[in-house]
Amino acid sequence: MKALIKKYPEKGIWMEDVPDPDCGDNDIKIKITHTAICGTDLHIYNWDSWAQRTLNPPVVIGHEFCGIIQETGKNVRHYQKGQRVSGEGHITCGYCRNCRAGKQHVCDSSKGIGVHRNGAFAEYLVMPESNIWPIPDSTSSETASIFDPFGNAVHSINCFGIVGEDLLITGAGPIGLMSVAICKFMGARNIVITDINDYRLNLAKQLGATKAINTEKDSITDCFGELNIKHGFDVGLEMSGNPQAFNEMLSSIYHGGKIVLLGLLPKNTSVNWDNIIFKGLHVKGVYGREMYETWYKMDQLIKSGLDLNRIITHKFSISKFDEAFEVISSGQCGKIVMEW
Repeated sequence: MKALIKKYPEKGIWMEDVPDPDCGDNDIKIKITHTAICGTDLHIYNWDSWAQRTLNPPVVIGHEFCGIIQETGKNVRHYQKGQRVSGEGHITCGYCRNCRAGKQHVCDSSKGIGVHRNGAFAEYLVMPESNIWPIPDSTSSETASIFDPFGNAVHSINCFGIVGEDLLITGAGPIGLMSVAICKFMGARNIVITDINDYRLNLAKQLGATKAINTEKDSITDCFGELNIKHGFDVGLEMSGNPQAFNEMLSSIYHGGKIVLLGLLPKNTSVNWDNIIFKGLHVKGVYGREMYETWYKMDQLIKSGLDLNRIITHKFSISKFDEAFEVISSGQCGKIVMEW
């Protein structure tokens, strides 16, 4: 089969012919139809410090996908050949304290497809039956291929109540953009998003942001009077991984406010802890999705009318994967979907 492989420990990605994966007794083999490029894939493509300490090439990359079941193992009971599916990309141990307590998303032995084991940027992918998620007929394959980052956004937003609240989102990457659409759909009062990428800030406005601020040009607090925000934001969603953006969020959140950390901040990030301690802020780290409550909520949001189509700004044939990675590297895009 054809697959996109991180073959060498250097910048780039390579299309190669590799053996089809074997389908075990408890596994499902999926014929991939659509995959989406994630920021993680770009880290791997660029072979940055995170990729260098995390990956052991060669490995098939990719973890955002939709496909059709090609084969089922003899112990599979809940799925049939021909079904359209996506799946949870973290393969958990099933035996640690968190897994047995139903908190698989914080399993400390979790292995990610496309990172620790071969992933979805291939003609076929094999996963355990327990990781498979069926896609309703009413959901497009393009939307299903971005369920992984969609789940990051839904999980983050559901950490705290947002109905009627004033929200600050730092980072207008794809997950930040999805968060705008979700928060608007779920009834937030004001949704302010910050970034330095005007393309994505304009996209955020189309998705329902009350205010989209380029922090190289304007201050966050300048919008308080316009939006009738008296003391600060109620909830913050940090999705940029930028230390300056995080500290601006800490300064802009009201006393007793709540912050979700999804962006990966550098280890040397300096924080004014007074903004957390004396304000009595609640700060929660988020990784991945809750298995599988988040997936259920994602399905219901789409079925209830949440539209993510605008977030998918580019589609490429897999034969043009180099062009797709050039576009995502430019930042002038939302989500990019590659068709197999």
